[in-house]
Amino acid sequence: MTRHEVIKQLATDRRVSRDPRQHWPAFEGLPEDWPLNVWVRVVSAFTSYGPEHRRLRNLISKAFSPRRTEALRPLVQNLVSRLIRELEAEQPGQVVDLRSRYAYVIPTEVICDLFGVPATMRNWTRRVIDAALHTAATPEQAKADFDDLFACMKTLIEAKRAEPGEDMTSDLIAARDGDAQLDEQELVSTLILMIGAGSETAVNLIAKATLALLTNPDQLALLRAGTVTWTDVIEETLRIEGPIMHMPLRYAVEDIDLGDGVLISQGDAILLAFGAAGRDPALHGETVDRFDATREVKTHLAFGHGVHYCLGAPLARMEADIALRVLFDRFPDLVLAVPEDQLHSQESFIANGHQALPVILHSAATTSPSTDAAA
Repeated sequence: MTRHEVIKQLATDRRVSRDPRQHWPAFEGLPEDWPLNVWVRVVSAFTSYGPEHRRLRNLISKAFSPRRTEALRPLVQNLVSRLIRELEAEQPGQVVDLRSRYAYVIPTEVICDLFGVPATMRNWTRRVIDAALHTAATPEQAKADFDDLFACMKTLIEAKRAEPGEDMTSDLIAARDGDAQLDEQELVSTLILMIGAGSETAVNLIAKATLALLTNPDQLALLRAGTVTWTDVIEETLRIEGPIMHMPLRYAVEDIDLGDGVLISQGDAILLAFGAAGRDPALHGETVDRFDATREVKTHLAFGHGVHYCLGAPLARMEADIALRVLFDRFPDLVLAVPEDQLHSQESFIANGHQALPVILHSAATTSPSTDAAA
């Protein structure tokens, strides 16, 4: 489903479930090496329906409360300051991969701090989350990645049971809803959902917004002139380049007649193309494929819609706002190092990003100021 209004309708329709165990007849026949197992077989708020979804979402909602999100601001600012100083040390004219050196590091380090991932486990954690998004993996690799992901999260849980801390993993282990705690499968699955979804969205948002400004100098000029704001840039990026393009899967609890001869039959799997919603010409007209931060209506579904709306949306917006402001302030001569058509997309139909974002931070004739990002 790609139309904006249809996606909104189905995302709020009680006849649409996210629980394959109850509502997808094909679930029992799925092979163990199916590349999408990590998105379907987990048992969390991500793959639940009705009262069970409400129970699981209530247990995790504290992680991204407004107060907790705002408390992360100094952490983000200090991290950005450190990364910027490292980038400033690069030789003028040197090509730098801004994705791996900046856009990727910020959200992944913040989410690892939030969930108390030990320093010794961070490379492992990043590797398994990246693998979950690699939907082009062979069946053999997908099975190995699936097992590795579960092993990583179980190791994290064991570490936090042994030494609880002021972090969300420890909180989830102790969390209760009445007499019910998360069972082991729910706990592992919830960590997969929150650590993975809590980082990838912001990674691609930061990188895509940077690319949009570098390839649309007129929009960058409007930003620097104060005609548009960073909020305008971020929301327009979310509209035209949603960080998550497709989110598998939903299932029809009963027949759903969409009209125009389109019938979703009971038990059918449904794939909502959230990234496509922002490019629906029925909503945004003939200029739908043009990046325009002055656009009055920037409506999008980049963070989903309805009861499964992304809890981490405020955190992703905050990270992007801080990261982008400082980056373009410190490197006013920032340019893309290769033509845009030479950038390679991630091998994923879930995540909408590039494998790398090569840039030149400053030319040999320029230097960047060294004020502190957190100031």
